[in-house]
Amino acid sequence: MRIGLYPGTFDPVTNGHLDIIGRAVKLVDKLVIGVAQNDAKGPLFTTAERVEMLRYEVARFGDAIEVRPFSSLLMHFAEEVEATCIVRGLRAVADFEYEFQMTAMNQRLNSEIETVFLMADPRHQAIASRLVKEIAKLGGNIESFVSPSIAAAVLDKVAKR
Repeated sequence: MRIGLYPGTFDPVTNGHLDIIGRAVKLVDKLVIGVAQNDAKGPLFTTAERVEMLRYEVARFGDAIEVRPFSSLLMHFAEEVEATCIVRGLRAVADFEYEFQMTAMNQRLNSEIETVFLMADPRHQAIASRLVKEIAKLGGNIESFVSPSIAAAVLDKVAKR
């Protein structure tokens, strides 16, 4: 069975993330979405909230997707879920430079797990969770970057801070 792992912080999940998920699930028998617990990034949403939001958002893609939190080294989590590949999205050259280094290190940790890159749809290349949060905090419209339910959740969180 080909199991793909798509890891990320997903704070919040964007239309760009959902595009990559929708395309990645076609390439594997099962796609595990790994929601990284990364308190150092100062997430807007808790890990549990991000997992729940993702489960809701990916339900439309069928039951070949599992959403799980993780706080370990990515390669350890990939081994735990028996992933045969790690899926990563690329928006720009800057993403490639970072991903190139990560892939090289991951290859050294476990050469059996491949990394697969999917280019972002041009409509989503500028979308970054960090920018979505910043726009929301400054009163901008985020509806073209995230789903309606995510937009509502982000605006609610921002209003409470």
